[in-house]
Amino acid sequence: MALPPLPSQIVEFNCKVMEEKLKSLDLKVNHHDDNIRFLKSEINAIEDACIDLAIKLGNYHSSAAAVANNDTSAQEAEQRTIQSILDQEKTAAAIICQMKVRYHESASKMPLMKNILGFVATLGKVNDDNLSRLFAEYLGRDNMIALVCKTSDSVNSLEKYDKDGIIDKSSGIHGLCRSVGKFLDGRFTVFCLENLRPFSGDVNIHDPQRRLILHRPRLPGGECPPGFLGFAVNMIHLDRAHLSCLTASGHGLRETLFYSLFSHLQVYKTRADIQRALPLINDGAVSLDGGILKPNGSFCLGDSKNVEVKFPVSIEVSSSPENIVEMEEQIKLKNWQKERLLEDMKREEDLLKQVKELYSKQKQELTDYLTRPELTQTPHDSPTIPSPATPGSNPFGAKSSQKRRH
Repeated sequence: MALPPLPSQIVEFNCKVMEEKLKSLDLKVNHHDDNIRFLKSEINAIEDACIDLAIKLGNYHSSAAAVANNDTSAQEAEQRTIQSILDQEKTAAAIICQMKVRYHESASKMPLMKNILGFVATLGKVNDDNLSRLFAEYLGRDNMIALVCKTSDSVNSLEKYDKDGIIDKSSGIHGLCRSVGKFLDGRFTVFCLENLRPFSGDVNIHDPQRRLILHRPRLPGGECPPGFLGFAVNMIHLDRAHLSCLTASGHGLRETLFYSLFSHLQVYKTRADIQRALPLINDGAVSLDGGILKPNGSFCLGDSKNVEVKFPVSIEVSSSPENIVEMEEQIKLKNWQKERLLEDMKREEDLLKQVKELYSKQKQELTDYLTRPELTQTPHDSPTIPSPATPGSNPFGAKSSQKRRH
């Protein structure tokens, strides 16, 4: 025997009660979603700070090791790079370098020589020989011995042409070389700082090295990929004189020359780390064990060849031991904070799972209620059953906070 239909007022009341429960559960879903997003942002900030501190510690230990194992001065390290340039016979870099060494005073007064800031290999330093070799191999010899000028006029003064476009061997750098019995063989690369597209982002003005503020690669969970050490462009050390070298628009060597050479080249510990981070790499990557991934996606395999010209190794220890101890303590503290936040996030994820299960159960109860035979006998307006909330949405129009709730 069929049950008599329920009065519409009772049906509406029961539906309203169940809908209110769904709304309440939906608010709780948003509440836990907001908390999880907040915790993830806090964990990401701590990881970024730890990476920065680790890089500083690595630089300190590399410099300290260089001082302990090498009795040469910074000037002698630069002289080795200059000698390696001199060994590249019949190149523009070798000939100009030779003139600067032999005719230092008179050469510095020549307009042509005054227009040349230096060579890529001599305008920056790195903290250890491994990075020096790795970056030099990535850039290649032609880029390492490339001339660097500030303005277009400086570049134009290096080479003149006749009306047919033939190089005038009696003027510019060619004429200068012939005057000392030297001859250039083949092409040579010249970088003009004012013609290079500078880095469009921000520079860390609180950093004496004026490093670029670059966004680190992130895995779907928000954390940095394992083995990521930083960006090559920010691992180049600039001397004070080179830091003060600015274009007319106020851009320095890091924002122009070294950004054009390295862009967002990422540095990892191992080749395996590069492989795991491939989806996050757009402008190439290198690893401390010799891995090289070019920006076009090609890998450099095989044995590393002998690099002819490398960056000088900076063997100056920039931080005091007291600062190093403080940084190590900061890393320990931040790792402890990260562990606590991970525990909080695990609790929030468990609570979110429970609330979503209750939401699904309550929704099913409402559906079952509306499909009871005694209800289907009397036509009435069926309420809309809301869908479970998703991060950033609220089907009931409730406002969600971006800050963590306690």
